[in-house]
Amino acid sequence: MGSLSLTHLKLNGWLILGFIAQAVFASRFIVQWIVSEKKKRSTVPKIFWYLSLIGSTLLFIYALHLRDPVFMLGQSVNSIIYIRNIMLFKGETA
Repeated sequence: MGSLSLTHLKLNGWLILGFIAQAVFASRFIVQWIVSEKKKRSTVPKIFWYLSLIGSTLLFIYALHLRDPVFMLGQSVNSIIYIRNIMLFKGETA
C-alpha cells in the first residue's frame, strides 16, 4: 500500500468538490448535535437528512470522477435511506 504524500497534491476543481462534499456530509452531525443540545435530548432534525442527501450526492459525483465503484455503491445505496426519511417528514403535519 502506498503512502500519502501531500507534496504531489494538486488542488483542482474535482479535489475542491470532494472537500466541499465531505464538509457538507460531515456538517450533518454538527447540526444534529446542536439541535439535540438545544432540545436536551437526542434528536434528528429534517436538515440532517437534507445535508445527508446533498453531501452523499456530491460524494457520488466525486466517486464517479474517481471511477471508484465501492465509493459509488455506498453513496448511492445510502441515498435511498435519506430520500425515504425526507419523504416521511413530508407526510407529517405540523
